[in-house]
Amino acid sequence: MTSEAVKQTVESVGTPAGDARITWFTARRPRLVLALGHGAGGGIEARDLQALAASLPEHGVTVALVEQPWRVAGKKLAPAPRILDTGWRALWPALGKPGLPLIAGGRSAGARVACRTAHELGAHAVLALSFPLHPPGRPEKSRAAELLETGVPTLVVQGGSDPFGKPAEYPGGAYEGGHELLEVAYADHGFAVPRRSPVSQAETLGIIVSGVRTWLDARGECLRA
Repeated sequence: MTSEAVKQTVESVGTPAGDARITWFTARRPRLVLALGHGAGGGIEARDLQALAASLPEHGVTVALVEQPWRVAGKKLAPAPRILDTGWRALWPALGKPGLPLIAGGRSAGARVACRTAHELGAHAVLALSFPLHPPGRPEKSRAAELLETGVPTLVVQGGSDPFGKPAEYPGGAYEGGHELLEVAYADHGFAVPRRSPVSQAETLGIIVSGVRTWLDARGECLRA
């Protein structure tokens, strides 16, 4: 649940791809803004997005959960990547707050969008949750270039049992030059863990939130240096 100390507001933003929607979870004394897009198979109700939005504002991070126009319009299928990028680019100015570093991110398809556009939009860093390194069972269809060419510090949070790419599948040297990896043991693409896992679902989300918070704290220190 969202803390009572967190102010939550909703904003509609027009884009060439249709109206997008931003749900703001605003910190009382923000030091960073973290913008997170959703995946192709779901919206901002995803467990990892909600956990971050509920927890990070108490630590000075304003979280913006972004719903792409196709999702706002009630469509079931996501459009082509270029349309997703168009929507993200158009709403990017609405995500900026004067004097605050803006970090791009998202889960799955949303992570791909953030990675593809980070450098051109001037994002300070990228948070890639469940980055789909390849389609399930098709490791030869690698999307590693999108991840490695962000041009900014990047944290990948990946489930240990993710069929879209397990942590061990990432290419050698991927986490040099500002790229980092947080492995979430036993978790699948949606960060769900089996009931018999030695780590509970609540503990799994706690690991994600704690890891992201530590990384964001480091980003803040770098920006102040």
